Amino acid sequence: MKLRKLKEKIAGRLMVGAALFSSILVFIIAIVLYLRSKPMLDAKSLSDLLLESTWLPFQGEFGFYPFILGTLYVTILAMVFAVPFSILSAIYLAEYAHENVRTKVLPVIDLLAGIPPVVYGVWGVLAVVPLIAGIAPVIGKLGIPFLSVDSYSTGYSLLAGGIVLAIMVFPIIISVSHEVLRAVPFDVREASLSLGATRWQTIKHAVIRAAQPGIAAAIILGFSRAFGETMAVLMVVGNVPIVPKSIFDPAYPLPALIANNYGEMMSIPLYDSALLLAALILMLVILCFTVAARLILINIERRMAHG
Repeated sequence: MKLRKLKEKIAGRLMVGAALFSSILVFIIAIVLYLRSKPMLDAKSLSDLLLESTWLPFQGEFGFYPFILGTLYVTILAMVFAVPFSILSAIYLAEYAHENVRTKVLPVIDLLAGIPPVVYGVWGVLAVVPLIAGIAPVIGKLGIPFLSVDSYSTGYSLLAGGIVLAIMVFPIIISVSHEVLRAVPFDVREASLSLGATRWQTIKHAVIRAAQPGIAAAIILGFSRAFGETMAVLMVVGNVPIVPKSIFDPAYPLPALIANNYGEMMSIPLYDSALLLAALILMLVILCFTVAARLILINIERRMAHG
């Protein structure tokens, strides 16, 4: 009996230690990135780095503004495509689909989450980029500002990155939203139906309202995944350090900047520090969104436990 208690105590402490180490590791990475990027922060103010548009490392110009906007634009575009489709898919699977359909579709969605990003990138180069190159001149003639095309479009653009990213975040948003919708007590549905509401009215005004925080958390998790994605976006977005004015313009997100340049031309003063500062900015943004999503999910679990 004493030996078993001792083993349980040791196992418990090992698990606590592993959990603490995982948490501390995030802060260690952040501290190391900060220390390595400090020479750049000492040389230039953070506001200048974030707001300057010129990226000429050979001349000591390290403006992150085009890269930050490129990251935000491609991520927001991906979420515009992904959120409606994902939420509607989750509602169908949770509320309308037959059990046989659900058991067959959910594993396929999980499989999509496991496909390597480079496969999505190759698919984007082969299918999405040529499609956009073909339709861009036609749509550009409409004269809509964010759909304008200044010259011949190669197809490597914000739109290509947004489409590929949207497909990559489908599984995350659908899976989490589906689980949250299924977690809503059946009593909520029965109460609404007993008052004369239709099935859709019940889902819209009762089920979705109860699941709103969880759906928000799913969207935030999807945003975090899209914001930090590197390989797939790098392959289809064009990688041109300009501020995009149209969805058909190329862009250069922060992850692609780091992946393309780190390890090269490190003889340039402050180049290494600038890229690590970009990594720190990227990490902090993703960390904030991920923590926010986790806090929302924890709040939902507590409400379900007490409700």
